[in-house]
Amino acid sequence: MSLHFLVRFEPKPGKEAEFREALMRVNGPSREEPGCISIEVFESIREPRVFAIHSEWVDEAAFEVHAKLPHTLEFLATARELLTHPVQGVRTTKVFGGPGAASRPEP
Repeated sequence: MSLHFLVRFEPKPGKEAEFREALMRVNGPSREEPGCISIEVFESIREPRVFAIHSEWVDEAAFEVHAKLPHTLEFLATARELLTHPVQGVRTTKVFGGPGAASRPEP
């Protein structure tokens, strides 16, 4: 069963652009990891200083490898300087869900 990782970020005031750049730098190498199914970066439309990542990994072992790679460690070091809080993600498995009506083709 795949592992989903969810994390919310709030950069310090004035550090939003720098943090966005750090997210973009780590995203590409993370996507290239063999255990990465997908990784998406989000920016809040109602809270301009809030970002989030949702990633899916083949299993928890693949995520553990990701967490120790140089690009991830570099991102975490940068995040410590730019965020208002420590990085705290949630490791999850999917319980229920699927595509909504708007994503299904019309008959």
